[in-house]
Amino acid sequence: MAELFVDTSTWYPLVVGSHPDHEAVAGALRAALTAGTRLVTSNLVVMETHALLLHRAGRQVALTFAQTVAQPPTVLVTSTPELEEAALTAWLGRYRDQDFSLADGVSFAIMTSRRISRALALDRHFLAAGFDLEPPSGER
Repeated sequence: MAELFVDTSTWYPLVVGSHPDHEAVAGALRAALTAGTRLVTSNLVVMETHALLLHRAGRQVALTFAQTVAQPPTVLVTSTPELEEAALTAWLGRYRDQDFSLADGVSFAIMTSRRISRALALDRHFLAAGFDLEPPSGER
């Protein structure tokens, strides 16, 4: 089964219907699910998205996201403790010219370990790390 990594830069506009990228990410997500693609994210991405929603959209929106994002079989949320050291050395240490966050590095480590080449993301960091973006126009 094909897998697609989903980043905070997608979850946030997906949840916030008034976001300018909402339609683009919702369409890309629908297309992936229709094609039978498994969506993969990390516990750090869920926490990052929850914090962003909490501050920008409110407590209830953030709580609903956190309670529903991992509903099987749609999304696989990967726990990251064993990948955090790999993220620090393999991604943050190697790409010193990039402002990758730890969540970015762990996302890249998950993608590498699961052989995922595409991310549903609007974050240019995925391109800088050598991954493909869906939707392709999402460079930021």
